[in-house]
Amino acid sequence: MPTAAEQFLKGHDARLHDHVRISSGGHSYEGRIMPAHRFSGEHVIVLKLANGYNIGVSCEDAELELLERAAPSPDVTVTAASPPNDLPPLTVLGTGGTIASYVDYQTGAVHPAKSAEELVAAVKDLANIASIRADALLSLASEDMQPDDWVKIATRVSELHAKDGNGVVIGHGTDTMTYTAAALAFQLPSLQAPVVLTGAQRSSDRPSTDAHLNLAGAARTALTDLGEVAVAMHASPSDDFVAIWRGTRVRKAHSSRRDAFTAPNGGQLGSVGNTVEFDAEYRPVANETRLEAGFDPDVALVWSHPALTASDWEAVTAGKKGVVIAGTGLGHVGSHLHDAIRTTARDGVVAMTTQCLAGSTNLNIYRNGRELGEAGVVEAGDTLPETALVKLMWLLKHRPDSIAADIEENLAGELGTRRFLD
Repeated sequence: MPTAAEQFLKGHDARLHDHVRISSGGHSYEGRIMPAHRFSGEHVIVLKLANGYNIGVSCEDAELELLERAAPSPDVTVTAASPPNDLPPLTVLGTGGTIASYVDYQTGAVHPAKSAEELVAAVKDLANIASIRADALLSLASEDMQPDDWVKIATRVSELHAKDGNGVVIGHGTDTMTYTAAALAFQLPSLQAPVVLTGAQRSSDRPSTDAHLNLAGAARTALTDLGEVAVAMHASPSDDFVAIWRGTRVRKAHSSRRDAFTAPNGGQLGSVGNTVEFDAEYRPVANETRLEAGFDPDVALVWSHPALTASDWEAVTAGKKGVVIAGTGLGHVGSHLHDAIRTTARDGVVAMTTQCLAGSTNLNIYRNGRELGEAGVVEAGDTLPETALVKLMWLLKHRPDSIAADIEENLAGELGTRRFLD
């Protein structure tokens, strides 16, 4: 049955790609009629504006003026090009996020697509890099990703590696990508093929999208001998190359820029243009992929600040098996909280990180730090707070008898072996 938008266009003898002016709600919009997709409302007409952006206009109580009829399409048969047979195989695992999103022109919101095939089809360069198999596992916005979803992703990666031993690219929302990358790194301590997460700050329908370059860079990275979980995202605001980050060291540092990611304590592993260049040592692929899936989410992350009170601390940490503190400076919390922290540390693990953008903890420099150490707080060194949280959840599940010691051990590249004070 035709939608209200289709009936409106037919009633005005307007066709796909015609140049029109639509007046609605006291405003006029001029552009070419574009195909609607399943995320568009039934009464919404999609116009391509002169600046290259698309906009959705309601046909309700609207007027349409035909400015120019679209040229007829040439009478040709289009045959889908077959990728070369000698390309290496690769799986693109879809989980949602902006990289697999479309704009809902009724509300202006961005919603995840349902199919990983849509993601692959949108990036033509992939057809020249690898023989792609698309696997739609999840369809979640980044902020909706939960620890149980980390388990599903790791389990699926393990299954895919056992089946064909090929690299896996994971399309993921950028907001919580670093949590998922860390979660996969701890759950997959041994990899027989690369696992590379990538995403997009801007959806693929926008002229400034970063989805295409990021996916191509991630695909090339997934064809190397990298035996670690990695993140591949824009290295600069321009479309020049993609940076490769270690999954346990990377953090999202900007809310909207295309070069949003950085690794303040670890630097990047390498970069990708037409080829992959590694700049740092990395763990190579192993003979098999080992899976240690699962988390105990009964933890808390507390951000130290001057207004934090003992009652605040108790309200957040009560009953928790473990707590990660994002302390100030070298890992400090106001002395008025030390008694409450000492009580918490008697019954569970309290790990100290720093909320600074870079650097490590050191509880041996100042009196307050030494008191925290004496109270039972363990140092997470230069582990990022979000990575420390994921690590603690994983340790509670898999190594409950050695958590305090393992927090201070480098398990998946999350912890530097040197302490820099400059």
